[in-house]
Amino acid sequence: MNKKEIEAEIEDLKADYSRLSADLEKLVYVGANTEYNEKELERLAAKIASLRQQLQQKKS
Repeated sequence: MNKKEIEAEIEDLKADYSRLSADLEKLVYVGANTEYNEKELERLAAKIASLRQQLQQKKS
């Protein structure tokens, strides 16, 4: 992946993270099962961190 592709992927993942976070708040409010959303948020956060690390290496 080049720098632009990594940056685009990060932006897409951040949008997904925001959407899932809002969904999680709604699920908590109604008392529904939040396990899937929590795991997915963790996965997205790890992927974003990994991509940011790759981006930092490309800048070096």
